[in-house]
Amino acid sequence: MRLLLLTHSFNSLTQRLYVELAEAGHELSVEFDINDAVTREAVELFRPHLILAPYLRRPIPEAVWRHQVCLVVHPGVVGDRGPSALDRAILRDEAQWGVTVLQAEAELDAGPVWAQAAFPMRRATKSSLYRNEVTEAAVQAVLEALARLPDYRAGRWRPRRVPAGPLLPLLSPAERAIDWSRDDTATVLRKLYSADGSPGVEDRLLGHPCRLFDAHPYDASGCPGELLGRAGQGIVRATVDGAVHIGHLRRPDAPLPFKLPALLALPEAAGLAELPARDATIRYEEAQGVGYLHFDFYNGAMGSAACQALQAAYEQARTRPTRAIVLLGGQDFFSNGMDLNLIEAADSPADESWRNIEAMDDLCQAIIETDDRLTIAALRGNAGAGGAFLALAADFVWVREGVVLNPHYRNMGNLYGSEYWTYLLPRRLGEEGARRLMQGRLPLGARAALRLGLIDACLARDHAEFLHEVRRRAAALAHAPDYALRLQRKQAQRAADEARKPLAAHRAEELAHMQRNFYGFDVSYHVARQRFVHKTPHSWTPRHLARHREIGWQVPADD
Repeated sequence: MRLLLLTHSFNSLTQRLYVELAEAGHELSVEFDINDAVTREAVELFRPHLILAPYLRRPIPEAVWRHQVCLVVHPGVVGDRGPSALDRAILRDEAQWGVTVLQAEAELDAGPVWAQAAFPMRRATKSSLYRNEVTEAAVQAVLEALARLPDYRAGRWRPRRVPAGPLLPLLSPAERAIDWSRDDTATVLRKLYSADGSPGVEDRLLGHPCRLFDAHPYDASGCPGELLGRAGQGIVRATVDGAVHIGHLRRPDAPLPFKLPALLALPEAAGLAELPARDATIRYEEAQGVGYLHFDFYNGAMGSAACQALQAAYEQARTRPTRAIVLLGGQDFFSNGMDLNLIEAADSPADESWRNIEAMDDLCQAIIETDDRLTIAALRGNAGAGGAFLALAADFVWVREGVVLNPHYRNMGNLYGSEYWTYLLPRRLGEEGARRLMQGRLPLGARAALRLGLIDACLARDHAEFLHEVRRRAAALAHAPDYALRLQRKQAQRAADEARKPLAAHRAEELAHMQRNFYGFDVSYHVARQRFVHKTPHSWTPRHLARHREIGWQVPADD
C-alpha cells in the first residue's frame, strides 16, 4: 500500500514504524504536521491508501479524515484520551499499559478502535518506556490494523466503538510538582520519570527556576529537600526517606536554556560538598573469559570527556586476561556520537566540535587497533551518526532486532563524518555500497542492515533474550577451536590494511573535511545543530522524507 506518515517530527517511534513498514513492502512518504493546508496538499500529492499518525500534537484536519482513513497511534489503553497518556500512567504507577490504534474522528482519541497491544510497565523513565515497550506495542498494533484494511474496504470487518473516557488535558506542572517536605523517593522518581525527555519537572535550585531530568535513586539521607552535594556532574537532593541524583537540568532563565549536565547548567552548585559518584554510566564485568563493557550515556550523547572516560575503561579492560571484549552500550541507545548540547554550550562550538570528534576518533582507533583479542559490538539500543561507526570499529557487530540505525551524517548539516568510516564502511560494503549508504538519510532496520552486510547478526527482539544470546555467542567465540587462527587472520588483515593505507591517512582526510564543516564558510552544520539543540519547530518536511514532493513525483497511472 501507499502510506502517508503524518507526524509532528521524525521521532524514534516514527522511524521504527517507517523501518517496519518499508520492510513489509509498503510505499512510504512522510509529512510533518505543520498546518492544515500543508497536510491537505500532501494528501492530494501522494494520494495515500491510508494515513498513519504515529506522533501528533494536534488533531488531523476534518477535511482530511472525512474523506480518508486516518489511523492514530495513541500511547494509551482503550478508552484513554488525551496528550499525556504515558505520563499519567507512570504517575499512577500502573502495572499494565498499552497502545491503541484508532480512527481519527471529530472527538480526539475517541474514534473506533482498529487494534490494541498491551505491555507490563517497567519502573523507568517515560522516554525509555516510549522507545521500548510503547514502540514494540505500536508496531504490533499498527501491523494488525493494516492487515484489516482490505476487509474493512470490502465491508467484511468494522472497527469497534468503545465507551471513551473523559478527554484529559495536557498534564500541568502542578500535577507533577515535587513536595520535597512530604514526597518519598518512589514518589519523587515517578514524577521525574513521568517528565523525562520532555518537559521536565519544574522546580527551583539555589534560587533559580529549573526543569529536572535524568534522575536516579541515591543512597544518602538528610533533611527533606536539602541539597546534599554534587556527585559527578549531577546534584543530590534529599527526600523524606532517602535521596535522588539529578543528572541534567534545563534553566529557562539562563543564556543556555537547553538541557545540560546539572553542574554545567547551575555553576553555583560547584560549591556543594563532593559526594561519591556512584555512577553506573560506565561499568565492566567478566564471565567465561569475556569482558563486557557497559556504557549508558544520557540520550546516547558522548561528549569529549565521555569519550575519554570510555576509552580509559576500554584500555583498562584490555589489561584483563580475557579473550574477547563486548561493547554493550545502553538499553535505549548504543551511541549517538557527539554531544551536540555540550558543543552548543561551549565558548567556541567549533573548537568543542573539533575536540569531540578527535576524542571519538581516539576511541575508535583504540578498538580498531586491538589485535590481542576479539572485539564485539552488541547493540541493544539505537545508534546514529558517529555512534553507528563506533560499533563498526569492532570485529563483530550484533544487533537486537528492532534496533534502528542511522549510519550517516548528512542530516546534521551535511557533516562529512569521521570515526574512520572511510576505512570501516568499504571493508563491509565495498566502495560503491559505502557511497550509497552515506548519501542516504533514511533509518535502517537491523534486518535490512544484515542483508546489506553492514552487521554480522540480527538477534532476538526481547532485551533479556538478546543479552542471553550475546553472552552465549561471545563465550563460544572466545573458546572456539579456531580462536588462535581467527586472531592470526585479524592481525594479518590489519597489517595488510595499514600497509595499503594507514589509519592515520584515513583520519587526516576525514578531519580535513570536518575542519571545513566546523570552521569553513558553509555554516550548515552550525545551523542544524542550533535547530536540534533549541528544538526549533520544523517549517517544512525534509525532501528525503517527503517523496511526494520530489520533482517528477506522480501517482502510478494504474492506481
